[in-house]
Amino acid sequence: MLGYVTLGTNDKAAAFPFYDDLLSLLGAKRLQEMEGRGIWWGTAMEQPMLAVLSPYDGNPATVGNGVMAALQAGSKEMVEKVYARALELGGSSEGEPGFRADFFYGAYFRDLDGNKLAVFCFVQP
Repeated sequence: MLGYVTLGTNDKAAAFPFYDDLLSLLGAKRLQEMEGRGIWWGTAMEQPMLAVLSPYDGNPATVGNGVMAALQAGSKEMVEKVYARALELGGSSEGEPGFRADFFYGAYFRDLDGNKLAVFCFVQP
């Protein structure tokens, strides 16, 4: 059902390398570049993607209260790896890796623009 999620940035020069590095851990790569605006990452154009763009209206990007994008990791080890890498790249913690429910293992962080992301996996009981 989900096609893509867009996150705003005010610093493309910092945001793009952050996401190149971070999303490569999940097998994603740059799929589409919009001249002067931003980049779309994913595994295939037919699969859900993450776009990081400067706002279309030309106003500064802002963080939405209650807005979060979630990245599916596939394993607890990958959740921990992506979370750690996000912090190494300059992101900030919003919740260390751990179980949030019997079947949900996740971690939370903010990117360089303050956008909130989760990285998670479902764990079979």
